[in-house]
This record gives sequence, C-alpha cells and structure tokens, in this order.
Amino acid sequence: MKITPLFLVFFFGIHSYSYSQKTFSVAYENQADVKVFVVQYENQADLKVFKVGYGNQATQNEGKWFFVDYANQANKKIFFVKYANQADLKIYFVKYENQAGWLNNSKKQLMY
Repeated sequence: MKITPLFLVFFFGIHSYSYSQKTFSVAYENQADVKVFVVQYENQADLKVFKVGYGNQATQNEGKWFFVDYANQANKKIFFVKYANQADLKIYFVKYENQAGWLNNSKKQLMY
C-alpha cells in the first residue's frame, strides 16, 4: 500500500483536531457540549485549566484551553453554570501552564 502525502495530511489533521482544546463560551445552556462550573479551590476540581495565548498551544486534552472568538472555530462549546450540581465538569483556573491537568480521569472523555 502506497501512502500518499494527502493521506498523511488528512490522518494527522484529524488526529490533532480530535484532541484540541479550543473552546467557546456560549450564552445558553442548550448550545453547550459541556456544562462547566468554576470551583473556588483546586482540590474540588475535575480539571485544572490554564488559558493559553495561542490556539496551537492547546493541542491535547491536558487542560490547556484557548478561547476562540467564534463558535464555529471551537472544538468544544461550554456553558458556565451557577451551581456545582448543574455541571458536567468542575474546573479550576491555574496561574502556570505546568499546573494544568486532570484530577478526575473519569471525566476526561467530556473534552474529547
């Protein structure tokens, strides 16, 4: 079987797309893929999130999020809920990139 450059571009393009963390915050709950609650303390979170400055820095499901300007640019649309019991995912925003990551691996599929 001969592998063409087009196949490689397609394969790696789909692979990196499926793991990226480009997010968009929607205005209404029914528009969201995931409902998110921001917790006050790190140990209450399922995921520690670091907001990156560029989209290419948010390439894997490891808590580095890039907030896009338009919904059609996002891989996941999120809605911030008022109460923890309404959330699918509880997050905590960290100050440093190396602090980002999952604390509750059972919720990891929410961001794929």
